[in-house]
Amino acid sequence: MHARALAATTTALLGTAAFLPPTADVRADAAVKRPTVIAHRGASAYAPENTLAAVDKAAALGIDWVENDVQRTKDGKLVVLHDDNLRRTTDAEEVFPSRAPWKVRDFTAAEIARLDAGSWFGPAYAGARVPTLAQYVRRVDVHQQKLLLEIKNPDLYPGIEGQTLKVLGNEGWLDRRHVAGRLIVQSFSAPSVRAVHQLKPAVKTGLLGTPSVANLPAYAVFADQINPSYRSLSSGYVSTVHAFTGPHGRPLEIFTWTVDTAATARRVAGYGVDGVITNKPDVVRTALGGN
Repeated sequence: MHARALAATTTALLGTAAFLPPTADVRADAAVKRPTVIAHRGASAYAPENTLAAVDKAAALGIDWVENDVQRTKDGKLVVLHDDNLRRTTDAEEVFPSRAPWKVRDFTAAEIARLDAGSWFGPAYAGARVPTLAQYVRRVDVHQQKLLLEIKNPDLYPGIEGQTLKVLGNEGWLDRRHVAGRLIVQSFSAPSVRAVHQLKPAVKTGLLGTPSVANLPAYAVFADQINPSYRSLSSGYVSTVHAFTGPHGRPLEIFTWTVDTAATARRVAGYGVDGVITNKPDVVRTALGGN
């Protein structure tokens, strides 16, 4: 651990770091950097999550970054869906009534493509489909957006890290332009994040969760970000994370989730986070002083 990391760690552990009040405003001085705003599962407060419509809505709001989730089908295709089953966000229960518990891994990509992934959200989105990862990144590219991609449940899908990178490569997302500033791959699984880094060291990676300070040196070897829930954050923890240097020679970053109110957005920005993941990116952007 670097000396500056040790000092910050000591401060955090002793609890001497100051906490900003919940309504603290982001100062407009040069020392405060406005966090990046990331549309969680697309602009998911306004369109069905993880669909192309949610990507389009984020683009219409002028949001550069979108976040998504990747699962794998029975026939080995990658689809964009948060849950490991199809019940909550599709009509799988109606279309395939005898296929309980409707796990993604028990359905082929062609079967999933038949499902309505929009009606649950509202009639205006009836007929929206679960996109494949290839379809999703193409739409993100159309809008010249950037992607925070989460590998979901990697224990259910052995080898999904390499497969995800293969799809990204086939779609042109591993070229210098994308890797340099338009792509981050994250997961709650440290082994999964490590696998992505080992397979493609140039790709920026993030570890979801709030790991202990003692584990940060090990994670900094292969993760560029530590991405916790906003409920677990303090200014001391953020400072401690920033004190470590990641695999690409830069301080570790923090993207926090899932922030949907102006007051919370201002609070975590005051802590010094680098990004805010939100279902309501327009609300957060306005709270942080964006247009």
